[in-house]
Amino acid sequence: MKPYKFISISIIAAFIIAATSCNGGKKAEAKPEKEEEVLPEDIVELRADQIKLAEISLGKIEMRSLSGTLKVNGQVAVAPQNLATVCMPMGGFVKSTSLVPGNTVRKGQTLAILENPEFVDLQQNYLEVKSKLEYAEAEYKRHNDLYKEDVYSQKNVQQVTSEYKTLKVQLTALRQKLELIGINTGKLTMNNIRRSVAVTSPISGYVKAVNISIGKSVAPSDVLFEIVNSDQLLLELSLFEKDADKVSSGQKIRFYINNESEQHEAVIYQTGNLINADKTYKVYAKVTGKCKNVMPGMYANAIVEGTVNNVTTLPSDAVVSFDDKDYIFVFEKNKSEGGKPFTEYRMVQVRKGVSDEGYTEIILPDSFDQTKAKVVIKGAYNLLSAKKNAGEMACD
Repeated sequence: MKPYKFISISIIAAFIIAATSCNGGKKAEAKPEKEEEVLPEDIVELRADQIKLAEISLGKIEMRSLSGTLKVNGQVAVAPQNLATVCMPMGGFVKSTSLVPGNTVRKGQTLAILENPEFVDLQQNYLEVKSKLEYAEAEYKRHNDLYKEDVYSQKNVQQVTSEYKTLKVQLTALRQKLELIGINTGKLTMNNIRRSVAVTSPISGYVKAVNISIGKSVAPSDVLFEIVNSDQLLLELSLFEKDADKVSSGQKIRFYINNESEQHEAVIYQTGNLINADKTYKVYAKVTGKCKNVMPGMYANAIVEGTVNNVTTLPSDAVVSFDDKDYIFVFEKNKSEGGKPFTEYRMVQVRKGVSDEGYTEIILPDSFDQTKAKVVIKGAYNLLSAKKNAGEMACD
């Protein structure tokens, strides 16, 4: 509210206080036998000139479709499947790389070349075991055939079978290790054993971090590259627990990055089921469309659009707050005192709901008859000021 509005309310309230005060002390002494009227705590009484000065006007409670909005903060993120940390299971020495942060890469593209003598040992062992397995397999078949003809004993067959299965297990294990570092065992021969392997990108995206340089020794646990796919961005929003019932899957979100004026959109796909220690919980939304200059880790200001409901409403200025409670003023009755007309207004406690486009949802007491009530839709703040400062409003 602008400063001049507070000044205006103060002036009006002062006028009402002065005008509604009972006549001076001399008059009271002159008529001691007349008993002053004591108004109920929830009643405010004004004369016609005071009503005009306070600019009070009446209206009806209306049913309107309000969506409401909720302002929250968060950051841009990506789903785990769109963020890749690249390591080399066996480590090695960096032979070459040409990438810098910001480069775009595609899935399967070579990121770096690593060398390691253990690569050679693995390939050698694989080929040796493969050769032994070919011989053991032939022996296994031969012994089984001879066993059926009662030429070999069962013990000999069992021994050959054990050797065959052991070599088969060894070959499978070595094949898995070689494929883990990117060597295709189907094309591996004694003529193409190599000491270097290519580190490839598991996803398409852009390079977020490069943690290697040529000649550097890297361990299996070292992170060589971080790759981010920003085609599908997410919003990770933090909401206070009191707002838990105001969001749900499918709601639309408008958000802004770095205080820019460009608006982006997202849709909530998941709400948190756990309240954090700071009494907040997480809500996740998928960013819709392509957003330029929006990257993971950026801070976001978001507005959650509420669901549209048909609710009882009043203009927002008709609802006033006092002692952490919300009230409206309702026309009570017209009366006459000492030949002068007065109007009484009753304060009614309500609960506020969502607000949208200048209107606020109100939850009324069960006994309230909204069809007949005439509500103060303009000048409610002036009535509240008069009530707080004037105290008893009755006059002779």
